[in-house]
Amino acid sequence: MYYNDNTIVFFNGQWVKAKDLMISPYVQSMHYGNAVFEGIRSYGTPDGTRIFKSEEHFKRLLFSAKKMHIKVNYTIEELTNFTYQLLEKNNLGNAYIRPLIFAGTNMSLIPSDESHIILCAWEWEKYLGTKLLDVMTSSYQRPNPKSCHVETKVTGHYVNSILASTEAKEKGFDEALLLDMNDNVAEGPGANFFFEKDGVLYTCPLGNILPGITRATIIELCEELGIKIVEKHFKPEEVKGSDSAFFTGTAAEVSGINSLDKIPFKLKWDDSIGSILQSKYIRRVAFNEYGKFSLV
Repeated sequence: MYYNDNTIVFFNGQWVKAKDLMISPYVQSMHYGNAVFEGIRSYGTPDGTRIFKSEEHFKRLLFSAKKMHIKVNYTIEELTNFTYQLLEKNNLGNAYIRPLIFAGTNMSLIPSDESHIILCAWEWEKYLGTKLLDVMTSSYQRPNPKSCHVETKVTGHYVNSILASTEAKEKGFDEALLLDMNDNVAEGPGANFFFEKDGVLYTCPLGNILPGITRATIIELCEELGIKIVEKHFKPEEVKGSDSAFFTGTAAEVSGINSLDKIPFKLKWDDSIGSILQSKYIRRVAFNEYGKFSLV
C-alpha cells in the first residue's frame, strides 16, 4: 500500500526507486531505535499542491535530530524543495509524507558520525478512520521526560505507542489514551487529545507530550473563533462523561471520540466544538482559507 515498482524516494541526495533501496543491516537505528522522523501532509488546493506547515515540520525534524546527536546536512528550505519534487515525481497531491533521518553503521551506544535521510510519500486516508472512536485508558504510560526527549519524534519512542494501540485493539477498542507518570492524561499513541466540557476545550500542557503541529493549529483556530481553551493537567475521571473529545495529529487530522472506557460523551459529535474545528481545519488545508498558516 505504500509503494509500487515505480515509486520514487529521495535517499541521501539521490532519487531512487523504493524497491531498489539498499540499507546496511548494521545501522545503529535499526538495532537501537535511534532515528527521527516527521509525518507531514500535502493537500491538493485551488492553488495547486501545498505542503501543510512544512517549515514547522522540518524545523522539528532538525530539532529532533540535534537532540539525538544525529548529524544533518540539509536546511529546511532544501528539505521542502526536495519534498515538492518528491510529490511531483510520484504524481501525488493529497499525500502523507514521511522524512526519516537515521544513524549510520554503528553497533555501539554512542552517536554515529554517519547519517542517512529518506523522503517518501504515499496516499493515506485519515489514520484513525472517519467513524467516532471508542477509546480505553491504556495500562501503558507515556515515557517519563527524565528518561528521554519526549518532545522529539524519535522512532524508538513509538514502541510505547505500538504496545498501547495493540492492547486497545485486542480488548475491542479503537484506540488507547495514555497517562503520564503522575496518572494525568497525556495523549494517544500517535495523536494529541482534547476534551470539551460546558463550552470550554481542555488539553494537557506541554512537558509530557509531543508538541503536535496539528495541536498547535487547533489552538490557533480556537483563538480565531473565540473558543475558550485551557491547558492543564487532568485525570481520566474528569474526561469521562464530559461533553465531547477528539484526537489531533497529522495522520489522524481531527478524529472524534465516542466514548472513554465505555462511558459515552454527552453531545452528538455534530453539536460539539470538535466538529466545528474538524470542519474548519479541513477547509483551511484544502481550500483558500490559509490565513496566517504557513503552507509553503
